[in-house]
Amino acid sequence: MAENRRPRFGAAARMGRSDASTVVVLGLGRFGRGVALELMEAGCDVLGIDSDPAVVQSLNGLLTHVVRADTTDEVAMRQLSVHEADHIVVAIGGDLADSILTSSLMIRFEPAHLWAKANDSRHETILRQLGVEHVVHPERDMGRRVAHLVRSAVEDFVQLDQALAIVRTQVPRRLLGQDLRAAGLADEHGMRVVAVREGAGWRFPPGHYVLQPTDTVLVAGPVRDVEAFAAED
Repeated sequence: MAENRRPRFGAAARMGRSDASTVVVLGLGRFGRGVALELMEAGCDVLGIDSDPAVVQSLNGLLTHVVRADTTDEVAMRQLSVHEADHIVVAIGGDLADSILTSSLMIRFEPAHLWAKANDSRHETILRQLGVEHVVHPERDMGRRVAHLVRSAVEDFVQLDQALAIVRTQVPRRLLGQDLRAAGLADEHGMRVVAVREGAGWRFPPGHYVLQPTDTVLVAGPVRDVEAFAAED
């Protein structure tokens, strides 16, 4: 049952909205709810769909549209114009069958971009075999991030792929008073200081920027090297 008016993806596109202006999020558990609310904060129109009436009611008024429906039901999804959406997120994690059936249906709708949540590597394998473009592992990725934070001195850690990461950390004492060119991080390990926070604001520093004791830096580079950099005193 729909809880709000029927979304009009085609109408939004004809009015000149950007491709990412409307997103469908299927499954409104912790992950799906987080994605949907963050997209709303970013200014997107969000259609959220879940089979649990209590979940739908809890998000009523917080999303552009929130609907109670079976995401594996093709007729229901077409009535809600999901087949017109360019961006779809399958955020169903608890029921493997529903995740797979929903993802298979969304692939038949041929959206421009499709994301799906995977519970584990086997779930990911099935989703990729179906043809899902983007498979995400929120629990695994957060676990890896926390592990890096626990074992190193970084204030924050984001791994971009197997070889590259960005860390937020303090400046090691050996580099204080040096400018970025003299610090030689690029020559030493292929690292880059991509941003510096002075007080409350971040800036993209030029090569002649001199590192200060009060600075916090964002450093990008090979995973082990940026961790070792952050561990320096």
